[in-house]
Amino acid sequence: MKALPGPILQSILPLLNIYYLERIEETALKKGLSTQAIWRRLWDELMKTRPSSLESVTCWRAKFMEAFFSHVLRGTIDVSSDRRLCDQRFSPLLHSSRHVRQLTICNMLQGATELVAEPNRRVLETLASSLHTLKFRHLLFSDVAAQQSLRQLLHQLIHHGAVSQVSLYSWPVPESALFILILTMSAGFWQPGPGGPPCRLCGEASRGRAPSRDEGSLLLGSRRPRRDAAERCAAALMASRRKSEAKQMPRAAPATRVTRRSTQESLTAGGTDLKRELHPPATSHEAPGTKRPPSALAATSSASSSTSSYKRAPASSAPQPKPLKRFKRAAGKKGARTRQGPGAESEDLYDFVFIVAGEKEDGEEMEIGEVACGALDGSDPSCLGLPALEASQRFRSISTLELFTVPLSTEAALTLCHLLSSWVSLESLTLSYNGLGSNIFRLLDSLRALSGQAGCRLRALHLSDLFSPLPILELTRAIVRALPLLRVLSIRVDHPSQRDNPGVPGNAGPPSLIIGDEEIPENCLEQLEMGFPRGAQPAPLLCSVLKASGSLQQLSLDSATFASPQDFGLVLQTLKEYNLALKRLSFHDMNLADCQSEVLFLLQNLTLQEITFSFCRLFEKRPAQFLPEMVAAMKGNSTLKGLRLPGNRLGNAGLLALADVFSEDSSSSLCQLDISSNCIKPDGLLEFAKRLERWGRGAFGHLRLFQNWLDQDAVTAREAIRRLRATCHVVSDSWDSSQAFADYVSTM
Repeated sequence: MKALPGPILQSILPLLNIYYLERIEETALKKGLSTQAIWRRLWDELMKTRPSSLESVTCWRAKFMEAFFSHVLRGTIDVSSDRRLCDQRFSPLLHSSRHVRQLTICNMLQGATELVAEPNRRVLETLASSLHTLKFRHLLFSDVAAQQSLRQLLHQLIHHGAVSQVSLYSWPVPESALFILILTMSAGFWQPGPGGPPCRLCGEASRGRAPSRDEGSLLLGSRRPRRDAAERCAAALMASRRKSEAKQMPRAAPATRVTRRSTQESLTAGGTDLKRELHPPATSHEAPGTKRPPSALAATSSASSSTSSYKRAPASSAPQPKPLKRFKRAAGKKGARTRQGPGAESEDLYDFVFIVAGEKEDGEEMEIGEVACGALDGSDPSCLGLPALEASQRFRSISTLELFTVPLSTEAALTLCHLLSSWVSLESLTLSYNGLGSNIFRLLDSLRALSGQAGCRLRALHLSDLFSPLPILELTRAIVRALPLLRVLSIRVDHPSQRDNPGVPGNAGPPSLIIGDEEIPENCLEQLEMGFPRGAQPAPLLCSVLKASGSLQQLSLDSATFASPQDFGLVLQTLKEYNLALKRLSFHDMNLADCQSEVLFLLQNLTLQEITFSFCRLFEKRPAQFLPEMVAAMKGNSTLKGLRLPGNRLGNAGLLALADVFSEDSSSSLCQLDISSNCIKPDGLLEFAKRLERWGRGAFGHLRLFQNWLDQDAVTAREAIRRLRATCHVVSDSWDSSQAFADYVSTM
């Protein structure tokens, strides 16, 4: 594929608009001509932004059209301001929609209402087939109309479309109703909003029809038990609320107490018989008169302090009304509002109602409140059931969910755990800095329940947070035990937990989740990444995880600290004995100055293909003795392909010593070398290049030189890089070392 000649490009560029340029694309491909230069020129002149240096643009046409679609949708670009963008015979949104692979919705849900409008029906239909990733950034509080539009948009793009990934970024004060709406729609549940138009894609037969009990069980999966009484009550209450929202009646006086009688009256007013819901007719699986066990009727309560408990009234006394317990609202919302009767207005359809119901009918009241999803007692985390299913079938759901810097309230965490326990289509889950706290126990139980579901596809879990109630190694062991089929696990905790200091009273933690010395069953982990908080880590716990991960191919340890070099050596010995499939090993921000013998042990490992020592202070002690030993070990290793040594103060002397790895008597097959941030000067780099030329070593791959002191002599640096490019691919930058040093001193 050859580019258009420069003179031709300059002559036709002013004459083309993007619509006609699209039409000639197919003809240009048949002629063997590339239009990438034209699209890149349009990007520079119209978008006026430079892509990230980490981004590799393979098709400027697709990149331009995707960005053009987003700008037109948000109204941040005026198509009439440039004749290359304006043509009355074309619709900008429709014309560019087929190139959109990811769409970002920001702030007040701008663009959602426009996309679901009737004039843009074809645009939405095109997006449903082309869009794969939906992102939400910096969301703010939105009104009911915007949420209704978003509900229709998600239904079209996820349930009837091809969206497989939903990501939420930077939402400091999440709006509970909006967050739960996005979660439930992503999990495949569809509930038409009050007064909203019916979905023409769902079919006439399924509109407005609620599933039967057997149908609901079928939608929840063949291995999921039938919903218990509390779940059916919650579904009935939600149905009543939907009817009340549709009527749009004025808010009634706030109620503070709910008894069995008032609840039954509200359910009856909503068209639901409470007794019938609590005691459904016998099915083919239950003989008439069979008494269901209490465990099937009572929802599980949590031992966590964030959940509520219920008290049974004495049998001899009349039931007394008790106050209604509600979830704590997310930060930023003031005032707790309660409702009474079917005429009360609700913030959102997906504001879940959790009920603890007893089996006895001796006048015992029902209390609506928070119920932990089997948090600490080993109970089924799916006890709360799924939201009321109003469609005839469960729609398709996404396979990748990412939450970055989205603080989760108790209500949001319960909802997430509640959905995760049966989200079998989920393949990758990322929870980054969500402030889970003690809700991590609910998450573990939900993941354990999900792992037991038939067809569970979860294979990648990325979890990071500032704090964790469990030490990171115990948390890792718990996750591995809960998800034995997991392939990728990335976990990071920035600050130590209270239990990392056993001398502090009251740091014993929940006894049911302390793994202790129990053996971990064999798992399927292939990639394990761990970022540790400060403080020494118990090597035996890490070794127990490694011993159970016989399929491990990649291990990364960040900021890990051990009590002694012997503990670090124990970890390395475990890797050698139990992780025979390990190919890539990475250490970052670890003090290995006293572990030189262990480093040599790694470099002599004939199974590793790539080793990274990033900012590990390797050459802080005995550099004159250690460097020759390190080079000798590498010269005898024929399997090592990549070595990354950024931030280890290698200097010119160390770089020239490494050059001996590529000598004629070396059996090394090293083809990737990273020596960034190593205080290398231009004269040392030039001598390194000359030695490679002298030994006649062929091209050995990639050489990374970021953030070295090459600006001290620009002429020598250019000559060195020119010589190096004859033997390898050099990646460098124009780094100002003096300014970087000044910035470092200013922060001291």
